[in-house]
Amino acid sequence: MPAMKNQRILFARKPQGLPVVEDFSNDEVDVVGPADGQFLSRTIFLSLDPYYRNVMKNSPIYSERLAPGDVMVGETVAQVIESRQPDFRVGEYVTVRNGWQTYAVSDGKGVTKLDPAAAPISTALGVLGMPGLTGYAGTRFLAEPKTGETFVVSAATGPVGSTAGQVARIAGARVVGIAGSSEKCAYAVNKLGYAACVNYKRGDLVTELKRACPNGIDAYFDNVAGDTLVAVMQNLARNSRIVLCGMIEAYSMDSPPAGPFLGPIFAARATIRALIVYDYLDRMGEMRNSVGGWIRDGKFHYQEDIAEGLATAPEAFCRLMR
Repeated sequence: MPAMKNQRILFARKPQGLPVVEDFSNDEVDVVGPADGQFLSRTIFLSLDPYYRNVMKNSPIYSERLAPGDVMVGETVAQVIESRQPDFRVGEYVTVRNGWQTYAVSDGKGVTKLDPAAAPISTALGVLGMPGLTGYAGTRFLAEPKTGETFVVSAATGPVGSTAGQVARIAGARVVGIAGSSEKCAYAVNKLGYAACVNYKRGDLVTELKRACPNGIDAYFDNVAGDTLVAVMQNLARNSRIVLCGMIEAYSMDSPPAGPFLGPIFAARATIRALIVYDYLDRMGEMRNSVGGWIRDGKFHYQEDIAEGLATAPEAFCRLMR
């Protein structure tokens, strides 16, 4: 019987600016079976996340490092197909950092089992996974929105932003999203329950935020940094809070951009707090219970963007970063 083949997407070179498909390569190797204390799993879903761009330039923020020829890093949902690890049985579903490949071996460290009867297994990479935990923890423990406050979130319809916005809405805040199209804004208002959504590609963002937030912004969940953060700073309410979660606008820059003028922070007596999701891994169970319950009760909504086949990953990732 011929050996099974493992399809792999490799890191080929450090991107110059925005990533392109040529920054990746692919190969095919024989599948290596598990040794004692290991299991072999087949990847079913691969998560594509903006922070990979930082890993591709070996940012000191993350412990993972990439050299040309390495398999691209990434969290996956996989199924155990062969096991010599007593804690993992054939047929079980898990979240495991297999990276961009169809098969991988693991010793079980950092691996979480999934119950497909509790929720669709794909949600473990989105709303009930790291993106969901990021939005949940940053909102609940750092932004701390209160009833009647105005909460603004950028990248408002993505897995992190939509979680943050809905957690704030459920907490009683008036939520205003920032997104990049009329379709996304319509989804934010009509499906996610936001009070308003501003399309940053239309009009002056400072003016549009002032119109959407006439009493100022009490809490801001920042996924993008750059000009969007500057515009928000012009509309802060007294004693406001800013949660720095992502810097999509800066991930593809080779050198750090100049920082914004901080005068509005002083004027608003604002607090800025940085969010690294790994600081809240002990809250994963709490998040899954809370968000899972809200989904079942119809209070919380999510959508998924799924591309078929491992070969589509480079183009899908490049599209995500544009």
